[in-house]
Amino acid sequence: MNASTREPGSGFMLSIATLTAIVATLLVNALSNLFPPKGLNIGAIANTVLQGVQITPANYAFAIWGLIYIGLLAYGIYQLRPAQRQNPTMQRVNWLLISACVAQMVWVYLFTLRLFGLSIVAMVGILLSLIGAYLQLNVGKVRVSRGHQRFAQMPFSIYLGWISVATVVNVASALYSAQWQGWGISATAWTVTMLLVGAAIAAIVAMQRADVAFTLVFIWAYVAIAVRQFANPALWMTAIALAIGMAVVLVLSRAKRKPLQAIKP
Repeated sequence: MNASTREPGSGFMLSIATLTAIVATLLVNALSNLFPPKGLNIGAIANTVLQGVQITPANYAFAIWGLIYIGLLAYGIYQLRPAQRQNPTMQRVNWLLISACVAQMVWVYLFTLRLFGLSIVAMVGILLSLIGAYLQLNVGKVRVSRGHQRFAQMPFSIYLGWISVATVVNVASALYSAQWQGWGISATAWTVTMLLVGAAIAAIVAMQRADVAFTLVFIWAYVAIAVRQFANPALWMTAIALAIGMAVVLVLSRAKRKPLQAIKP
């Protein structure tokens, strides 16, 4: 049997596996909030055990997970279409998304058990898988149909943007839990440094890809950090200034952007 004969069947099974992975991740996340292993769900842990982590956004910011899962479910349905099932790029994206979903389910388990150090490994697994999918989709590099942009590219932009922020928060949480002293440098100084690094990453993506969704996720997170840390002028002013800076970079990048080369998704 040649490759062309196998492709439709294997593409269909991969598409089903991708949608299953998305739904399973949503269910695991929901169950972890309803029945947390040690009595505290992720939000409660952030507000109690890890309440001193200064880079954690305000509680309302985590509502973005609803948007992320809506986007993933939309992608899961979109990639079931015959044209997408047989698209080699989409197949590679699906494998990477399945990897990200598995890593996220592992992360939820580790984090709710308060194994914060190990949870970083799972978080990095999510991050690397999403970076791979984002690059495969050529977000901001090629012109695609509006449907492909909405149902394939945008969900990954939002998901990757939030996981990029979450990775920094996860590392900070693990260090806080381990009672790391920061080599004598204050927690506020370290938080400002992390904010600068995160904003630099978002600015680079904005300059190179003019990705509105990705950049807006960072702005959303930074404003929420400012809200949570309003009692600390150094932090909230830095977060707001960087949020404004990212917005300016995005606007300038889109204004100077050359027309993209069209490609059939």
